[in-house]
Amino acid sequence: MQETVEGIINHIIFRNEENGYTVLELVWEGKELTCVGFFQSVNEGEMIEAYGRYTEHISYGQQFKIDRYEIKAPETAAAMERYLSSGAVKGVGKALAARIVKNFGDDTFRIIEEEPERLSEIKGISDRMAREISKQAEEQRNMRKAMLFLQQYGISVSLGVRIYRQYQEEMYSILQENPYRLAEDIDGIGFKTADAIAARIGISQNSDYRIRCGILFVLSSAAAEGSVYLPGSELTARAAALLGVPKEDIATQVSNLSIERKIVQKEHFRKMTGREEESSGPEKERIVYSGYQYYLELNTARMLLSLNVVCEDNDEEIDRKIERLEKNSRVVLEPEQKKAVHCAAKNGILVMTGGPGTGKTTTINEILRYFEAEGLELRLAAPTGRAAKRMTETTGYEASTIHRLLEISAPSDDSGTEAHFERNEQNPLEADVVIIDEMSMVDIALMHALLSAVAVGTRLVLVGDVDQLPSVGPGAVLKDIIRSDVFPCIRLTRIFRQAATSDIVVNSHKINHGEQISLTNQSRDFFFLRRTDPNLIISNVIELVRDKLPPYVDAKPFDIQVLTPMRKGLLGVERLNRILQDYLNPPSPEKGEKLFGDGKFRVGDKVMQIRNNYQLEWEMRGKYGITVERGQGVFNGDMGIIREMNDFASYLSIEFDEGRFVDYPYSNLEELELSYAVTIHKSQGSEYPAVVLPLLTGPRMLFTRNLLYTAVTRARKCVTILGSEEALRSMIENETEQSRYTSLDERILELCSLGK
Repeated sequence: MQETVEGIINHIIFRNEENGYTVLELVWEGKELTCVGFFQSVNEGEMIEAYGRYTEHISYGQQFKIDRYEIKAPETAAAMERYLSSGAVKGVGKALAARIVKNFGDDTFRIIEEEPERLSEIKGISDRMAREISKQAEEQRNMRKAMLFLQQYGISVSLGVRIYRQYQEEMYSILQENPYRLAEDIDGIGFKTADAIAARIGISQNSDYRIRCGILFVLSSAAAEGSVYLPGSELTARAAALLGVPKEDIATQVSNLSIERKIVQKEHFRKMTGREEESSGPEKERIVYSGYQYYLELNTARMLLSLNVVCEDNDEEIDRKIERLEKNSRVVLEPEQKKAVHCAAKNGILVMTGGPGTGKTTTINEILRYFEAEGLELRLAAPTGRAAKRMTETTGYEASTIHRLLEISAPSDDSGTEAHFERNEQNPLEADVVIIDEMSMVDIALMHALLSAVAVGTRLVLVGDVDQLPSVGPGAVLKDIIRSDVFPCIRLTRIFRQAATSDIVVNSHKINHGEQISLTNQSRDFFFLRRTDPNLIISNVIELVRDKLPPYVDAKPFDIQVLTPMRKGLLGVERLNRILQDYLNPPSPEKGEKLFGDGKFRVGDKVMQIRNNYQLEWEMRGKYGITVERGQGVFNGDMGIIREMNDFASYLSIEFDEGRFVDYPYSNLEELELSYAVTIHKSQGSEYPAVVLPLLTGPRMLFTRNLLYTAVTRARKCVTILGSEEALRSMIENETEQSRYTSLDERILELCSLGK
């Protein structure tokens, strides 16, 4: 039998920010009642009317289980004061709440909603603060209205909050008109969720609209996997399976979308699978792009070709300048290195690739010295903060992330998902030379943005290891540029004598060439520990990270990185992080904790941002905590340490690389995960004093040669592999790479053939 209770929320005992499950204490008829249920957003001091039933908990006794509820405006002065001072309205503490209620009495909430300017009558409240209080109250009302609306579609609280933040008041029309936008715009909402909402709205399974949205979603999903296009047959098969409709219906809508230019169909002779295998036969195959991805590749190709000019500088004069540089810097360059410096001076574009120990850094430094002697303006950048920091350390020149180089700007509409770059075709970079490191990490969208900001006449030097894993985003930019064979490209292959003393360098090259490595442990920087028990491996990992490796490599435990191919499983990231957290950052009364999902965050935890957020503000602090620089944007792969938790204000503070401090609202915690262990994919562009790599068993598609090569090359001083010798040797033999369909090289060659 359903019953009704009405009272004031006296205390929120527990709240799961992910799903909204809340345990609270309600004051009802002069008694305290423990209530449980799922709430969108409630605060201490609020009055609710709740419908549900009494239950008996085995440990906590009588509880009231709430099925639904309504927020009511506090009716008494005491209730209003309690609500305003609860933290529900930022900037209003107990003293200020008391003055507001004393002045306006029972009319307080009407004043806040209808006449907010009158709040400035209160001592301590400016006109600006009055407007802010009113704005917050309105936002809370709108949020609750939105949550109630979304409930009817079975959307969880955490997703509901993100939907509302994404669209604001547009949310209602979008859900009614095009619910499939949710799958495109918001992480965590897949096509099936959007499709279920569409079905409730009344969109039929066979509707043209649904099929078209499904086709576009399949192409979007392929982009998330790294592909710029899909073969027509694969697109049809995927879409038919997703939508449960005949392939003929898919083909019809593909044609219609092509007519509308929402997709682009092309024919080509080649299909990329694995390690650059090409189809044998002369027959063509139809491939399908989203319009966005196709024009990204096409315009990237066009801009690359426009920069690919030959300078008028005399070859002999360039060589004489290089010789003088060698004498002045007391550096003896290998022939290929000299050629790289010469090409950089002579050409608008230079591509330089090579593995560890092949002299890329030395060559970059000589290129920098050459251009500096010419009096040219230099700009250096890399895809990640860690890579940029390492570039600064190795060159002595300030380097930034590509995003900061292009002056990323958050959107003005507070959506948090879209951003633009201030540097573009209309406002290009003020530089004569731009050098980009770790090019293997650059996807097609970021490359397009970079090239848009590089004016014709500016020299562009692209440096990276083409054998590393490809970018997380779509494309294989570095590989495709090299494969086109249109631009000057220097491949450094000789391992220098100093580097050859490192088994990390030697073994990484052996792995890359498919050669087995010695596991005798007669090394100072490369070790293999044979283990077959997953729990013993984890125990050894803890011992290595916490006790043995820090003094060996002169680093802190948090600087040592555990890498693994997998997220799931006994040695996957998720399990390793839960265990490592308790050993490397054990709980204590002095450390704040926040439960989230199946785990928790703790002050002192090592965490990683897992998606781009252009809206988050950061600040860099100098001596005495004084802010010296501010900016916006935290990006996928950024790592930091939780320094503070504030349950009252519902946020935690993280210190990221480069000393950037960011305050994270608890509602944004889905963007974070523990990073004591990370996947090898997530480690791209980073370098650590030591890497610990547990390898036992796993899917063949993850236990590949280039994944192992990438993991080993992340270590600066020491690599320790724990696990099965068989697993390690099979990884070296497995040269399979996950298929991704890209065609930047084809677009380059296509434009060349047209003389553009």
